[in-house]
Amino acid sequence: MPTAKELLSEKKAKEVITVSADMSVQDACKLMRTHRIGCLVVTRGDQMIEGIFTERDVVNRLVAEDKDASDTKVGELMTREVIVVEPDRPIAEIEAIMKQNRIRHLPVAGDKEPLGLLSIGDVMAHDASKNKQMVHYLTEYIYGRH
Repeated sequence: MPTAKELLSEKKAKEVITVSADMSVQDACKLMRTHRIGCLVVTRGDQMIEGIFTERDVVNRLVAEDKDASDTKVGELMTREVIVVEPDRPIAEIEAIMKQNRIRHLPVAGDKEPLGLLSIGDVMAHDASKNKQMVHYLTEYIYGRH
C-alpha cells in the first residue's frame, strides 16, 4: 500500500512553504499567491510545526470579522490543532483522516521538521491514477488483449 512518503515523491512541488506566526496576514496571502498554494505551515524557529494557515482561515477569521490583513498576524488566525502524519502512513488512512476531520491539507513530518504537505487534491489525483490503471487492465482482460 502506498504511503505519504511515496505520494510526496510524486508531487511536482516538493518544497514546504513555512512562515512564522508573527508574519502579517497580508504578507502570508501574498506568499500563497506567489506559490499558487492554499495554505502555509506555521513553524517556530526550530521548524517545529505550530499551526497551519489556510484560505479558510482568511475567510472565516479575517474577512468575515472585518479585520485588517496588514495589522493582523498569522498567529491570530492560524489553526493551532494540526493533524500531522508520519511518512509511513498509508494513503488510505490519510484519505480517511481528511474526510473524517473535514480538512484539505495534512503536513507530513519526521522527527521534528515538516517533510511535505499533502492536499486532498494530491490524494484524489493518486486515486484517479490508480483507478485509470485498473480500468485499463480490466479492459485489456475483457477484450483478451493481455
